[in-house]
Amino acid sequence: MAVESLVAELQRSSRGKIVMLVDNGVNGDSRVQKEARSMAAAGWDVVLLGKSPTKKDQRWQLGDAEVRLLHVPTPLHRRRHEYRRAVLRSPLAYRPGPLAAYRKQRMKAWRTELNIQLIQAGREGSALSKLKLLPPRVVSKSLNKWVKLRVKQTDALEQRRKDMKSPLDRFTTAFWLRTMGDRSWRRLDPALWDMELAYGKVIDSLKPDLIHANDFRMLGVGARAKLRSEAKGRPVKLVWDAHEFLPGIKPWNSHPRWHIAQCAYEREFSRYADSVTTVSETLADMLAEQHGLKAKPEVVLNAPDAEISPEQASEPVPDLRELCGIGPDAPLAVYSGAAATQRGLDIMVESLPQLPDMHVAFVVLKPASEYMNRLTARAAELGVADRLHILPYVPHYQVVPFLASADVGVIPIHHWPNHEIALITKFFEYSHARLPLVVSDVKTMGEMVARTGQGEVFTAEDISDYVRAVKSVLADPAKYRNVYDSAGLLEEWTWEAQAEVLDGVYARLLGGSRSKSAKSVPQVVA
Repeated sequence: MAVESLVAELQRSSRGKIVMLVDNGVNGDSRVQKEARSMAAAGWDVVLLGKSPTKKDQRWQLGDAEVRLLHVPTPLHRRRHEYRRAVLRSPLAYRPGPLAAYRKQRMKAWRTELNIQLIQAGREGSALSKLKLLPPRVVSKSLNKWVKLRVKQTDALEQRRKDMKSPLDRFTTAFWLRTMGDRSWRRLDPALWDMELAYGKVIDSLKPDLIHANDFRMLGVGARAKLRSEAKGRPVKLVWDAHEFLPGIKPWNSHPRWHIAQCAYEREFSRYADSVTTVSETLADMLAEQHGLKAKPEVVLNAPDAEISPEQASEPVPDLRELCGIGPDAPLAVYSGAAATQRGLDIMVESLPQLPDMHVAFVVLKPASEYMNRLTARAAELGVADRLHILPYVPHYQVVPFLASADVGVIPIHHWPNHEIALITKFFEYSHARLPLVVSDVKTMGEMVARTGQGEVFTAEDISDYVRAVKSVLADPAKYRNVYDSAGLLEEWTWEAQAEVLDGVYARLLGGSRSKSAKSVPQVVA
């Protein structure tokens, strides 16, 4: 065993040092986990840097890859103008910070104290004591109105700064875009620097041969690390793994400058990528056109593992139906993945009164999120709360067998530009679980399901059409499951096939050859 470990270590060190970057806590990001594990198994020396959910750094092993989660302080999450007083726009507002809350609370405390003193004077029967309290009570009442006015002005100012709808706000946004171009993100969203300041020195200390930057926020971090290393005479290759089409996403942050800043940030640093990978052919074409790339990005699909390691296989897979408290004959529709309004989960709850026997399971990262609580409350209003089940994620290598006991895999996403262009992770997970699919009519997935016949397509956000699709699938599930027996349909939709593509990208950039070492790692069928 010692000799085998030494050989494996020599293989990794001889192929090159890879630093992967991601802007989340790794857990819940199956694509990044599979990239790190499979590339380490292929002989690369992999360190995956992510963002710690706490104020402490964390470390663990992911197969042969090392995971480090870094604490990312966020003092720049507020823009510079948000720290200034608005003397002309709102002269009565308190200066930004805790002062307004302090003054408001201080006035409440003073008035409460005066009220207690008045009660005590009444108990003592002292008219003089009551008379002495009259001036401070009058003053406190007047000051209370003044503080309330100023707090109201402060709250209104903070809201205006969040909305940024005034002519002055629109002018300043346009001014920075016009004068600074793609560099304008430094003014529009300086919080992007927080990632750089947390990750930068760690990347430099690792001295990578190749940096793999996942998604747009890590692109700039990776590009600057590449520039610093090359300035010291040490060349580094940069792979940008674009998970989505940034101009077409629904902004994660409601601030009107956020999306503009992220797009500028991506445009500035995309030119430093030595190679680009992405999740679909459609997105590859769009990225090549958007950024004027010299070569079309290579496609690495978000496919699940066909094989897993023996230690993973030894872990018992939770029983989906048992967790839902239902038997094998109860119809069960499942949704697994990110939970947000644009993902369309509402329709699965709203349809339950029209599907009397149907149960719905949501397998999500945060079962107690505001959105999940809202859906739970809606199910209670409709009288179907006993048929809605909200469950937490399982490890990515357990997803396929975990979902396999459901009757229908649902993807009800809404029409957003970014939703139209990819075969998303859950599409492949449902397929390997051999589930009949019910998907909304977004372009790429809708066309694929219509072509393969593995499910039904419904009009997005149309409850009656969704109910029609579900009933069609439940009426003849074997018809849809049998599609998966088609030769070659599932073989290409595996992570093992995609890992070979990624390994080829690394080998080409670093002047090596594709590795076969991953094949020697003991595997078992999932």
